[in-house]
Amino acid sequence: MATGAAVRAAAADAVVTFLWVLCASALGASTAAVTSYLGVQEGAGGHYALLVTVSLLSVLLFTFDLLCGALGGASFNPTDFPASYAAGLDSPSLFSVALRFPAQAAGAVGGALAISELMPAQYKHTLAGPSLKVDPHTGALAEGVLTFVITLAVLWVIVKGPRNAILKTLLLSVSIVSLILAGAEYTGPSMNPANVSILPFLSF
Repeated sequence: MATGAAVRAAAADAVVTFLWVLCASALGASTAAVTSYLGVQEGAGGHYALLVTVSLLSVLLFTFDLLCGALGGASFNPTDFPASYAAGLDSPSLFSVALRFPAQAAGAVGGALAISELMPAQYKHTLAGPSLKVDPHTGALAEGVLTFVITLAVLWVIVKGPRNAILKTLLLSVSIVSLILAGAEYTGPSMNPANVSILPFLSF
Protein backbone atom coordinates (compact mmCIF):
# COMPACT_ATOMS: atom_id res chain seq x y z
CA MET A 1 0.00 0.00 0.00
CA ALA A 2 1.39 3.40 -1.01
CA THR A 3 2.13 5.99 1.67
CA GLY A 4 -0.75 8.23 0.61
CA ALA A 5 -3.23 5.36 0.65
CA ALA A 6 -2.00 4.22 4.06
CA VAL A 7 -2.41 7.72 5.51
CA ARG A 8 -5.92 7.98 4.06
CA ALA A 9 -6.81 4.55 5.50
CA ALA A 10 -5.49 5.59 8.92
CA ALA A 11 -7.50 8.82 8.79
CA ALA A 12 -10.64 6.88 7.84
CA ASP A 13 -10.02 4.45 10.72
CA ALA A 14 -9.69 7.34 13.16
CA VAL A 15 -12.97 8.87 12.01
CA VAL A 16 -14.86 5.57 12.06
CA THR A 17 -13.48 4.58 15.47
CA PHE A 18 -14.41 8.01 16.87
CA LEU A 19 -17.97 7.59 15.61
CA TRP A 20 -18.18 3.97 16.77
CA VAL A 21 -17.13 4.74 20.34
CA LEU A 22 -19.45 7.76 20.38
CA CYS A 23 -22.45 5.73 19.17
CA ALA A 24 -21.74 2.38 20.86
CA SER A 25 -21.18 4.08 24.22
CA ALA A 26 -24.68 5.52 23.91
CA LEU A 27 -26.31 2.08 23.52
CA GLY A 28 -26.95 1.78 27.26
CA ALA A 29 -28.59 5.20 27.43
CA SER A 30 -30.54 4.53 24.24
CA THR A 31 -31.82 1.23 25.61
CA ALA A 32 -32.84 2.93 28.87
CA ALA A 33 -34.62 5.69 26.97
CA VAL A 34 -36.50 3.27 24.69
CA THR A 35 -37.57 0.95 27.50
CA SER A 36 -38.67 3.97 29.55
CA TYR A 37 -40.72 5.20 26.58
CA LEU A 38 -42.31 1.74 26.32
CA GLY A 39 -43.23 1.90 30.00
CA VAL A 40 -40.78 -0.74 31.21
CA GLN A 41 -39.51 0.12 34.69
CA GLU A 42 -35.76 0.29 35.24
CA GLY A 43 -34.47 -2.99 36.63
CA ALA A 44 -37.47 -4.92 35.28
CA GLY A 45 -38.19 -6.37 31.87
CA GLY A 46 -34.66 -7.60 31.20
CA HIS A 47 -35.81 -9.48 28.12
CA TYR A 48 -37.27 -6.31 26.63
CA ALA A 49 -34.07 -4.40 27.33
CA LEU A 50 -32.03 -7.20 25.71
CA LEU A 51 -34.25 -7.15 22.62
CA VAL A 52 -33.94 -3.37 22.36
CA THR A 53 -30.15 -3.57 22.71
CA VAL A 54 -29.83 -6.23 20.01
CA SER A 55 -32.10 -4.21 17.70
CA LEU A 56 -30.16 -0.98 18.24
CA LEU A 57 -26.82 -2.76 17.80
CA SER A 58 -28.07 -4.32 14.54
CA VAL A 59 -28.94 -0.88 13.17
CA LEU A 60 -25.56 0.43 14.31
CA LEU A 61 -23.61 -2.45 12.74
CA PHE A 62 -25.53 -2.18 9.46
CA THR A 63 -24.90 1.58 9.32
CA PHE A 64 -21.21 1.24 10.10
CA ASP A 65 -20.82 -1.55 7.56
CA LEU A 66 -22.06 0.86 4.90
CA LEU A 67 -19.88 3.68 6.25
CA CYS A 68 -16.74 1.52 6.36
CA GLY A 69 -17.41 0.36 2.82
CA ALA A 70 -17.88 3.93 1.62
CA LEU A 71 -14.54 4.87 3.21
CA GLY A 72 -12.69 2.12 1.38
CA GLY A 73 -12.65 -0.58 4.04
CA ALA A 74 -12.13 1.46 7.19
CA SER A 75 -12.12 -0.41 10.51
CA PHE A 76 -12.73 0.40 14.17
CA ASN A 77 -11.35 -2.83 15.66
CA PRO A 78 -7.58 -3.54 15.63
CA THR A 79 -8.21 -7.30 15.73
CA ASP A 80 -9.60 -7.06 12.20
CA PHE A 81 -6.10 -6.93 10.73
CA PRO A 82 -4.54 -10.06 12.25
CA ALA A 83 -7.81 -11.99 11.98
CA SER A 84 -8.29 -11.11 8.31
CA TYR A 85 -4.64 -11.85 7.57
CA ALA A 86 -4.77 -15.22 9.31
CA ALA A 87 -7.97 -16.13 7.44
CA GLY A 88 -6.42 -15.13 4.12
CA LEU A 89 -8.96 -12.36 3.54
CA ASP A 90 -6.48 -9.48 3.50
CA SER A 91 -2.74 -8.82 3.54
CA PRO A 92 -2.09 -5.30 4.88
CA SER A 93 1.45 -3.93 4.90
CA LEU A 94 3.27 -3.44 8.20
CA PHE A 95 3.50 0.30 7.46
CA SER A 96 -0.25 0.53 7.01
CA VAL A 97 -0.93 -1.39 10.22
CA ALA A 98 1.61 0.75 12.11
CA LEU A 99 -0.36 3.85 11.08
CA ARG A 100 -3.85 2.46 11.57
CA PHE A 101 -3.43 1.03 15.09
CA PRO A 102 -2.60 4.40 16.74
CA ALA A 103 -5.19 6.13 14.55
CA GLN A 104 -7.88 3.82 15.92
CA ALA A 105 -6.67 4.40 19.49
CA ALA A 106 -6.78 8.18 18.96
CA GLY A 107 -10.27 7.92 17.48
CA ALA A 108 -11.42 5.87 20.47
CA VAL A 109 -10.09 8.49 22.90
CA GLY A 110 -11.79 11.27 20.94
CA GLY A 111 -15.09 9.39 20.93
CA ALA A 112 -14.87 8.77 24.67
CA LEU A 113 -14.19 12.44 25.39
CA ALA A 114 -17.07 13.48 23.14
CA ILE A 115 -19.64 11.11 24.65
CA SER A 116 -18.60 12.04 28.19
CA GLU A 117 -19.36 15.68 27.36
CA LEU A 118 -22.52 15.10 25.32
CA MET A 119 -24.25 12.47 27.45
CA PRO A 120 -27.09 13.94 29.57
CA ALA A 121 -26.41 13.76 33.31
CA GLN A 122 -29.29 11.32 34.00
CA TYR A 123 -27.74 8.77 31.64
CA LYS A 124 -24.06 9.14 32.54
CA HIS A 125 -24.31 6.08 34.78
CA THR A 126 -24.76 3.99 31.62
CA LEU A 127 -21.27 4.88 30.41
CA ALA A 128 -18.84 2.15 31.34
CA GLY A 129 -15.72 0.91 29.66
CA PRO A 130 -14.08 -2.45 30.33
CA SER A 131 -12.86 -2.98 33.89
CA LEU A 132 -11.13 -5.87 35.62
CA LYS A 133 -13.57 -7.51 38.05
CA VAL A 134 -11.50 -10.61 38.83
CA ASP A 135 -7.82 -11.34 39.42
CA PRO A 136 -5.49 -10.44 36.50
CA HIS A 137 -4.81 -14.05 35.44
CA THR A 138 -8.52 -14.93 35.28
CA GLY A 139 -9.28 -11.67 33.50
CA ALA A 140 -6.58 -12.25 30.88
CA LEU A 141 -7.80 -15.81 30.30
CA ALA A 142 -11.43 -14.71 30.02
CA GLU A 143 -10.53 -11.90 27.62
CA GLY A 144 -8.45 -14.22 25.47
CA VAL A 145 -11.20 -16.82 25.24
CA LEU A 146 -13.94 -14.26 24.57
CA THR A 147 -11.87 -12.47 21.92
CA PHE A 148 -11.09 -15.78 20.22
CA VAL A 149 -14.76 -16.79 20.21
CA ILE A 150 -16.06 -13.44 18.95
CA THR A 151 -13.40 -13.33 16.21
CA LEU A 152 -14.28 -16.88 15.16
CA ALA A 153 -18.00 -16.05 15.20
CA VAL A 154 -17.57 -12.86 13.17
CA LEU A 155 -15.35 -14.58 10.59
CA TRP A 156 -17.83 -17.45 10.30
CA VAL A 157 -20.76 -15.10 9.78
CA ILE A 158 -18.85 -13.02 7.21
CA VAL A 159 -17.29 -15.92 5.27
CA LYS A 160 -19.74 -18.80 5.72
CA GLY A 161 -22.87 -17.04 6.95
CA PRO A 162 -25.98 -15.95 5.06
CA ARG A 163 -25.65 -13.59 2.12
CA ASN A 164 -28.61 -11.51 3.26
CA ALA A 165 -27.09 -8.37 4.82
CA ILE A 166 -29.90 -7.92 7.37
CA LEU A 167 -29.74 -11.54 8.59
CA LYS A 168 -25.95 -11.36 8.73
CA THR A 169 -26.14 -8.19 10.84
CA LEU A 170 -28.65 -9.82 13.22
CA LEU A 171 -26.37 -12.83 13.69
CA LEU A 172 -23.44 -10.54 14.45
CA SER A 173 -25.52 -8.55 16.95
CA VAL A 174 -26.73 -11.64 18.80
CA SER A 175 -23.18 -13.03 18.93
CA ILE A 176 -21.72 -9.78 20.25
CA VAL A 177 -24.41 -9.22 22.88
CA SER A 178 -24.19 -12.86 24.04
CA LEU A 179 -20.43 -12.63 24.54
CA ILE A 180 -20.67 -9.24 26.25
CA LEU A 181 -23.09 -10.80 28.73
CA ALA A 182 -20.77 -13.78 29.17
CA GLY A 183 -17.81 -11.50 29.92
CA ALA A 184 -19.68 -8.99 32.07
CA GLU A 185 -18.54 -10.66 35.30
CA TYR A 186 -14.90 -10.74 34.22
CA THR A 187 -13.79 -7.69 32.23
CA GLY A 188 -17.00 -6.05 31.07
CA PRO A 189 -17.75 -5.28 27.42
CA SER A 190 -14.22 -5.21 26.04
CA MET A 191 -13.16 -7.68 23.29
CA ASN A 192 -11.98 -4.67 21.26
CA PRO A 193 -8.43 -3.48 21.96
CA ALA A 194 -9.47 0.08 21.13
CA ASN A 195 -11.62 -0.01 24.28
CA VAL A 196 -8.49 0.02 26.43
CA SER A 197 -7.82 3.54 25.14
CA ILE A 198 -11.10 4.88 26.47
CA LEU A 199 -10.90 3.52 30.03
CA PRO A 200 -9.51 6.67 31.67
CA PHE A 201 -12.08 8.83 29.91
CA LEU A 202 -15.15 6.84 30.95
CA SER A 203 -14.31 6.89 34.65
CA PHE A 204 -16.42 9.41 36.50
